[in-house]
Amino acid sequence: MRPLKKKAAAIAEILESLYPETPIPLRHDDPYTLLVAVVLSAQCTDERVNQITPTLFARADNPYDMVKLSVDEIREIIKPCGLSPSKSKAIWELSRIIVEKHGGQVPQSFEELEALPGVGHKTASVVMSQAFGVPAFPVDTHIHRLAARWGLSDGKNVEKTERDLKAVFPESTWNKLHLQIIFFGRQYCPARGHQVENCPICSRFGV
Repeated sequence: MRPLKKKAAAIAEILESLYPETPIPLRHDDPYTLLVAVVLSAQCTDERVNQITPTLFARADNPYDMVKLSVDEIREIIKPCGLSPSKSKAIWELSRIIVEKHGGQVPQSFEELEALPGVGHKTASVVMSQAFGVPAFPVDTHIHRLAARWGLSDGKNVEKTERDLKAVFPESTWNKLHLQIIFFGRQYCPARGHQVENCPICSRFGV
């Protein structure tokens, strides 16, 4: 086994021992509510999104009801998440497209998801992995930062980090692993105030 793959396997073992269960942080009931929650989570904490979505989904938890709301009504509800003008437009517009082009069902391909307003590759990856079980490795800021800190990627950009991680971890582990890394980053490996001696991964590999 190549040294990098060996290191990745050891990291995966630590993560599995700490987080054998990986609940999806964003509350949702189906692919549509997950998609909307992920769009809302851009530059916003999962905790804040989970405070807002019950109010939004009480009004509209499907694309048919969402397009009955105005963009302004959506914006008022989601304002605490930040970027509400662009997010409200995106949510209304993607809902319209899902109704008109996809029969009210969230599309199950990267290409069709990424064609929706407000949906980039990371958002599409989250929906494909968490809603449809398709192997994907969504790279958020936590994962991008930790992959560089742990020497698994040079961290030039999130696309490169995604390719590097996919190369060292088995495909069957991707969907669970990306959540484990997020949980680990929040608990043990923050961007600021990181204490190497208290970090089960960094202390082991001398990061």
